Amino acid sequence: MLKVLITCVWLLGAAYGTMAQAASVVFLNPGLSTETFWVSYAQFMQAAAKDLGLDLRVRYSERDTRNTLAQAREALQGAERPDYLVLVNEQYVAPQILRMAQGSGVKLLLVNNALTADQAQMLGSGVNWLGSMVSNDEQAGYLMLNDLLRAHGSVAPGETIELLAFSGVKTTPAALLREQGLRRALAEHPQVRLRQLVYGEWNRQRAYEQATLLFKRYPQTTLVWSANDEMALGAMQALQDSGRVPGKDVLFSALNSSPEVLNARMDGRLTTLVAGHFTLGGWAMVLINDDAKGVDINAHGGRDRQEALFQLIDTAQARRLLEPMAKVDFRALSAVDKPASYRYPFSLQLLLR
Repeated sequence: MLKVLITCVWLLGAAYGTMAQAASVVFLNPGLSTETFWVSYAQFMQAAAKDLGLDLRVRYSERDTRNTLAQAREALQGAERPDYLVLVNEQYVAPQILRMAQGSGVKLLLVNNALTADQAQMLGSGVNWLGSMVSNDEQAGYLMLNDLLRAHGSVAPGETIELLAFSGVKTTPAALLREQGLRRALAEHPQVRLRQLVYGEWNRQRAYEQATLLFKRYPQTTLVWSANDEMALGAMQALQDSGRVPGKDVLFSALNSSPEVLNARMDGRLTTLVAGHFTLGGWAMVLINDDAKGVDINAHGGRDRQEALFQLIDTAQARRLLEPMAKVDFRALSAVDKPASYRYPFSLQLLLR
């Protein structure tokens, strides 16, 4: 009997030890708790955390940086500090959080929007900096315009193609990088005339109101480039309200993979779609898992990494993304027990199989 009791106590202790060792993570989500992109982003993170045995809590800022800072202060200076804090440099909020993190012992990982060069100089020895993980936003902006032009076709010598562009928030690195990609493509295609670029702040209603005025101001517009799906959908509605047909009278591009925009891609209202970066948070969980297990993740691709996650989405791929998501074996992506040459194979293709 005593032997059985000792065995039970040992098993309970082992189970408790395993639970106690689970690394804790707080993610400061900059979006709305009703916002399709950021909700799907968090869901993918949660699937990864569950598979990897991480304790993940998601805090939504509801697009208010004051909330982000309050949540960061609680995580970094409160009584129950997590092992890791994952944040987004939305509206350049990172420097204030870096100052809070001084001496906290919490490891910081930045996703989606990296530090600027000036902000990176603020990284002192008191910040436990795990690194950053971003997608190829500049390439995404470039891909969208090039694909729109492919669909539009050539024009006669001397003729021009009129373009409107909707960028996000001026103080968001991802928006500025996508805009840089747009301008790189414009430099390669002098036949395209950018009539106006406006900042729709990622918001459908704002883009709808802007587009309503812009389509009246520039009635010859035939291409619309948008840095996300919500702004594209708002601009498409404005065109429909003017009596014209998206995908026929004007060609639209968008970025993201909400069900609404995937359906628009499938039915032809949307000509060009780029997606993939909603997976970043899930891949970040793999890095955190490996760091918690003693893996030097810097040896497998560097501390500050850019992943080529964005890709053009055709109608078949849009249909696949609307189906139940393929289960990803996150543990198989880990660098634990892998050779020094191993590189993380993060890709949207893992979900399109």
